[in-house]
Amino acid sequence: MAKLNGGQVLVEVLRHFHVDTAFTLHGGHLDSAYQAARDHGIRIVDTRHEQAAGFAASAYARSTGRVGVAMVTAGGGITNVVSPIANALADCVPMLVIGGCAPLQDIDSLPVNGGVDQMAVMRSVTKYAVQVPHINRLADMVGQAIRKATSGKPGPVYVEVPIDIMFGLIEESEVRYLDGDNAPTRPAPNAQVVARMVELLRGSKRPVILAGGGTLYAGCAAELRTFAERSGIPVLTNAKSRGVLPSDHPLWGRGYATLAPAKGQGLVPDLLLVLGARFGIYTGGRRKSFLPDDAKIVQVDVDAGDIGRIREVDLAVAADCGEALRALLAATEASPLPDTREWAKRLCAVGAASKQNYAAVADTQSGAVHPYRLAVAVAQALPRDAVVCLDGGESHSWIDMTAHSDAPGRWLGHGYVGSMGEGLPLAVGAQVANPDRRVLLFTGDGSVGFNFAEFDTLVRHRLPVVVVINNDQMWGMSAHGQDLMYGEGKRMVSDLGRTRYDLAAAGFGAHAEFVEDVADLAPALERAFAANRPACVNVMTDPAVMHPITQRFVGRMAERLEDRNFVPYADDLEA
Repeated sequence: MAKLNGGQVLVEVLRHFHVDTAFTLHGGHLDSAYQAARDHGIRIVDTRHEQAAGFAASAYARSTGRVGVAMVTAGGGITNVVSPIANALADCVPMLVIGGCAPLQDIDSLPVNGGVDQMAVMRSVTKYAVQVPHINRLADMVGQAIRKATSGKPGPVYVEVPIDIMFGLIEESEVRYLDGDNAPTRPAPNAQVVARMVELLRGSKRPVILAGGGTLYAGCAAELRTFAERSGIPVLTNAKSRGVLPSDHPLWGRGYATLAPAKGQGLVPDLLLVLGARFGIYTGGRRKSFLPDDAKIVQVDVDAGDIGRIREVDLAVAADCGEALRALLAATEASPLPDTREWAKRLCAVGAASKQNYAAVADTQSGAVHPYRLAVAVAQALPRDAVVCLDGGESHSWIDMTAHSDAPGRWLGHGYVGSMGEGLPLAVGAQVANPDRRVLLFTGDGSVGFNFAEFDTLVRHRLPVVVVINNDQMWGMSAHGQDLMYGEGKRMVSDLGRTRYDLAAAGFGAHAEFVEDVADLAPALERAFAANRPACVNVMTDPAVMHPITQRFVGRMAERLEDRNFVPYADDLEA
């Protein structure tokens, strides 16, 4: 009877669950798995840092809706991947992280790559963490972990495989694999709940749908579009759900924050249908949320424990967003909801108005590069079906104002943790997940420095990502925030140099462009995309320009320095 080693068992589990790609940085604890992956056609994408492997795996998951896999070695490999795992936990991203560790017999003996309680670390940042105690449990434990990552509220899981198990042997007949196609059913609302949802919607004159990440992982963009179009209900999205309606769809009103200026214009919703979204900073925070106080709220979430955080709701629906939408479509097919297209038109116009403030900038054809002008040029150069990755504080916000989103999973930016420097790894994962689409990373000069060596990953794996750097020679949001709070000339640890990132990227083998004048923008971007290989477009932008989001975060701080109850980056979000 044939015997399998632990690496072969692990790879066979991945195949059972239709995993064809994993991200890693080499570690000897994982060598048997690497060999098995090579033998069975699973793609292994090796990065230059375990943090990058983790972020790339999360991008793969966010772009495909399937589990993303990262494999990291013991010790420093584990501690290096903590940030992307914590980020995935906060943003409900389905990830499987396989970690190496010392032989079981050497636990607590300070072996190589030891000295840290890896399980204690991982339990604090994952949905589920387990150490495999014997090779005959490896297959079912990894399979169960994948189910936990992808069912209910998605999230990262961690399976620790001691090296003596990874290289150990087991009779093939003794391995117990779970069925990767036997996915748990998704919870659906009962008839009474659906009837109550329809009743509330029928009584509403100004309804709004807040779509969140739950719509992405439910794969229900088609149902959401049909439901919105049937009644004319406007849809607002966050970064995870962006693209559930194409961004040129007349019912897309941009982000949740559209409700803030809409309130000032007297456009206040009377009902919020919250689909797979959570109340928190992206709905205005706890103190002064821009969500209307008098609006009725119907919140649909696969995790009942997430319903009602910060704000109590009128109807709590513990269900999968796709199942809820299909039930609503069936319940309103014979008797449609009232048409609210006129209301939607007025609300969506508010969301589009932000561009009007920069109309003159958008027409600038020469001279210093305004970051909004850069964002416009990038948006014009992008194919319609491109995947856009974002990184940085103000840089992230500039491209948000201009670039198109055609479908879910093609807009990858910061979540709750706000991990700067994830952009290049996100682009790696996004391009691997979308080999037939162009991938763009729009990043600041500060954030691009965290994982700059991933240009080497792009080149080695022939991933033709175009990286555009908004180089304002500082940590833009930090520098401008300090200027607002303390006055100019008092910045601390927020200025950077006039760095030639293009030359550094060229050293890795990337196509390089350097731009100082608006007139050179379009040709440089055209050459970067035409090169069809990794490219770095380093654009020197005007450092004096501040994005409005920074003003919102700390804008009144200068007037209230003595007010100890004022919290920058929190209290002014509604402004």
